[in-house]
Amino acid sequence: MNSLLSSGLFDEKTFYQVFIQDLENSKEEVFIESPFITTERTKPLIPLFNKLLEKGVRIYVMTRDPKEHEEKMEYQSEEIISCFERLGIQVLLCIGNHHRKLAIIDRNILWEGSLNILSQNNSREIMRRIEGEELSLEMFNFLKLYKFI
Repeated sequence: MNSLLSSGLFDEKTFYQVFIQDLENSKEEVFIESPFITTERTKPLIPLFNKLLEKGVRIYVMTRDPKEHEEKMEYQSEEIISCFERLGIQVLLCIGNHHRKLAIIDRNILWEGSLNILSQNNSREIMRRIEGEELSLEMFNFLKLYKFI
């Protein structure tokens, strides 16, 4: 039986404020799965990612191979991936219509739902935030993320 410390639902209007607080409080590692990456959504996050890297937090981004996007999205994705790699973020490219949207922070906070964390713009979305090591580790192990660290 899984136990939850806490769980809450967020939409596209309430997600980022809480997610950014979680990022700011991270101490060890951040995994983000976002199939799409846009400049508009990602650029405001880059200073925070840089700050996290400077304090020793490892950041992993799993996303679609840019070649699987239409031309405009392909270009943006390639540009941001290059930026991430220059900063020290490990980017893992997925092929085959990757579509999962989630984040795991310090293996203790799990975000999952329909919102593309690194590209959301004007769509209606939902994300569930689950705080607790048990369910975060369940997802971490289910996705075999240990292979990438």
